[in-house]
Amino acid sequence: MIPQDFIDRLLDRVDIVEVVDRQVPLKKAGQNYVACCPFHREKSPSFSVSPQKQFYHCFGCGAHGNALTFLMEHNGMGFVDAVHALAEQVGMAVPQTDTTPAQQASVARQYSLQDCLLQAARFYKYQLKHSPTAIDYLKRRGVTGEIAARFAIGYAPSGWNALQGVFEDYLNPQLVEAGLLVKREDGSRYDRFRERIMFPIRNRKGQIIAFGGRVLGQGEPKYLNSPETPLFEKGRELYGLFEARQAIREHNCVLVVEGYMDVVMLAQHGIDYVVATLGTSTTSHHIHSLLRQTDHIVFCFDGDAAGKKAAWRALESSLSQLRDGKRVSFLFLPPEHDPDSYVRAYGQAGFEAYLQQQAVPLSAYLLQALLQQQGEHRSEEGRAALLQQAMPLLKAIAAPALATLLRQRFAEQIGMPVAELERLLGIKRAWVGRKGQFTAQPAPQITYSLPQRVLRWLVLYPTLAHRVPVEELAWQEATEDVQQCIALSALIQSLPHCTTTGQLIQGLQQHPLAQPVLAVLHTLRPESDPEQHELESEFDAAIAALLSRSAQQRLEHLKRKDRESGLSREEQYEMVRLSIEVQGKR
Repeated sequence: MIPQDFIDRLLDRVDIVEVVDRQVPLKKAGQNYVACCPFHREKSPSFSVSPQKQFYHCFGCGAHGNALTFLMEHNGMGFVDAVHALAEQVGMAVPQTDTTPAQQASVARQYSLQDCLLQAARFYKYQLKHSPTAIDYLKRRGVTGEIAARFAIGYAPSGWNALQGVFEDYLNPQLVEAGLLVKREDGSRYDRFRERIMFPIRNRKGQIIAFGGRVLGQGEPKYLNSPETPLFEKGRELYGLFEARQAIREHNCVLVVEGYMDVVMLAQHGIDYVVATLGTSTTSHHIHSLLRQTDHIVFCFDGDAAGKKAAWRALESSLSQLRDGKRVSFLFLPPEHDPDSYVRAYGQAGFEAYLQQQAVPLSAYLLQALLQQQGEHRSEEGRAALLQQAMPLLKAIAAPALATLLRQRFAEQIGMPVAELERLLGIKRAWVGRKGQFTAQPAPQITYSLPQRVLRWLVLYPTLAHRVPVEELAWQEATEDVQQCIALSALIQSLPHCTTTGQLIQGLQQHPLAQPVLAVLHTLRPESDPEQHELESEFDAAIAALLSRSAQQRLEHLKRKDRESGLSREEQYEMVRLSIEVQGKR
């Protein structure tokens, strides 16, 4: 692990404004800098970067963090890569990590597997240039040299041991582990991919982690993927995501298809916000990953039975990941087309027009599919069967507003009062007006208790923690919110370089206090907070009030104990001292 002390010093030296401005142009607005949020589409800026707090926050989607988390979320970097990138920007050398031999071996193994895959990708790319048959196949499919180079498409030649000319040690077990070779029962090996167009699969950092191979003519399987390896897990990766990441942000939409050639040909025709699943059903992890990068997912499937079955599985995976403000839609192509053939027939304009006109929102598709699947729902028995099928789906929807509206629509379809449907689902209604209808209520004004105000100020200005007398505040009957203030103050005092909100976030990784601090960050509003020097006296007064409250509570505790079981000599002296102290403050 990289030492925490180094990370603290790195964040202290880095200016988050410079880090963000390199990729998202910022404008000065008062003491902060603003821009349209890079994590969701908006017309007016709600993304704010504070040079004082070294912290960014979007008042629209809630994205927030420090310079490290910005690189991780915006560029898709891992933590270690983000640390190295920041360190390089400010000329700091990342110290050698104190890892165990097992951890070192694991990292070395991953690098070795990646190197094997990279060498294979270069070989396949070279082979494509020298294979008239493969080149002719791609030309007939309409693939240009430019788009083939963009996706690093290659060709695995015929022969059982073509990779033997690439790797000196063809018996190296890592070639099997990387999915390049298959090991027979007798211990001999042969190339997994033969006479196939090769599509390298990259992770979010652009590293090749697997391959997909398409047979040139007739043959089974039509598509052959790498097996799961230490680098590759089908349910977590998407083909083309690395190449499409910028276009997805620009369009605030991602199109999910099923084939490699669908991705390639759509991108060639200017529809480059497209990815594909890897021979597996869409998973909740796929949905979660995509909704972090865009507000709208469109699943594009063939209009046949297999396409509808795949769409239904995608819908089921989406329900638990939905958030209000995010959209999932479904697009079914005519039976004679897949995305590849449709875009070649009608071009970008025709495909996107079809997308705009025919994409069905998840809510409409869910209700439509339920009614079609069940068939007869006019009888009581039919409606009961339909309700039985719908209940787990309606319960799984994670977006509160969408779930409410869908329950209302479904209740109308089966002729049941909404309140009765929600009773069967075990849902309590938040707002009920006349005739059982939901009525909008004005949003309540947020008010903060004294400990909540202290916690908020500590999050915004961590150096205030050094003004908190932790030992005087701490005692066993302190309330939970006071205990959080005490614990956060003590933590900040123990972190030598924690002076900004950004550094505090880093120091709270995997810490129990991360949740209450996150709750504070979600209450931030666009209006500016007072500067630290403007609230120091108010903060001191709040701490004094907490001390007074703590003294009063401790005194009451000692009085109860004196009545019930008596006090020790030290406790008697303490009770007298606290009585004088509390009387003096009245």
